[in-house]
Amino acid sequence: MDRRKFFGLSVAAGGLLAAREVAAQSTGPAYNGVPRMEVQPKLRQQQQFRIGYTTNTRGGWEGDPFVGISEGRDIGFRYFEIFGSSFCATKDGLEPPPRDTQPMKTWPNGYSWKYPTGPRKKREVYYPDRWEALQHRMYQIGAQFTAITGGSIGGSVDFHDPSKRKDVVDNHFNMTRFARRFGCDHQKTNTGPRKQPNGTPDADLKEIAITCDLLGKRIREELGMTFGVHPHLGSQIQNEHETNYIMENTRPENVGLILDTGHITMAGMDPLALAKKYGHRVIEYHFKDTARADRGGTKNVPTPQRDQMNDPYFYPMGEGGVDFPGIMAYLKSIGWRGHLNVELDASPWRTPKESARITANYIRNTLKLEL
Repeated sequence: MDRRKFFGLSVAAGGLLAAREVAAQSTGPAYNGVPRMEVQPKLRQQQQFRIGYTTNTRGGWEGDPFVGISEGRDIGFRYFEIFGSSFCATKDGLEPPPRDTQPMKTWPNGYSWKYPTGPRKKREVYYPDRWEALQHRMYQIGAQFTAITGGSIGGSVDFHDPSKRKDVVDNHFNMTRFARRFGCDHQKTNTGPRKQPNGTPDADLKEIAITCDLLGKRIREELGMTFGVHPHLGSQIQNEHETNYIMENTRPENVGLILDTGHITMAGMDPLALAKKYGHRVIEYHFKDTARADRGGTKNVPTPQRDQMNDPYFYPMGEGGVDFPGIMAYLKSIGWRGHLNVELDASPWRTPKESARITANYIRNTLKLEL
């Protein structure tokens, strides 16, 4: 058997055994009628940096989540992050249709993305209780999850609404419990769509902070996992004030930061400066690049109307908008350990697989890291 394939199968099998141990010990007191898991000590991550890849790239990896996982594995990535909603049932039982079908731009190399035609695929449903079948699916590919994130389809994401706080916490906690079956040690989430274009009011930020703190406390106490909030363009937490407010008004033991180099840059902030500000409170990095002109924080924050398939602002690593060597030097200087998760929201110039290959080469050749 190919050595690379054998290693991939080995780590996936290890995750399966660990998950079965967790399942066997789910005998704690009940919460809302659901047995609590016994909290077990987390095993120390052997490598300093665990590199993952997110599988939702528009331009070929939409829909069936296993396309991105399989093609990413072919490139050499072993670990994958994915939205938990990818494994939830849809109303019609099928994978969602493309977001839009407007004509795509033709790029200088002659490439133009064509939306698929024909019948949509049937959705493979694994959440909430078919985790063993999903683990077997990953075992077949030779891959492992680094995180299964967010909440379920139709679950509440109204972090700012105190009347829906219990629904929000239950929704995201339940997905975190599902992720723990696969050996995941942390959880991240966005905080729902942006309500006002000029920013989230402090009154809403206060409620969001309360919800995040309660969610993170429950995840820590009941599952032994860490929780991080993800500042994201178009979400309730986007700019510097909103990010700092949440960090300053939550407990560090309950709420960490997911630092997305692309979203932070395109919201007008310097990701290296933010990394230095929050240090070990950052529990995961999303690595994506921007145009060199946006380095240190863009002056032109994109609106939700800007379509990345025709007018992209995120790129494979190496474009020059993010100082990745500087970030890595800082992380090594403070002994930071954790997850570096590559993400590319859209790949309009070439297939997502080829964009992933560009990033993989940059990680190996420039950052001198193994996947």
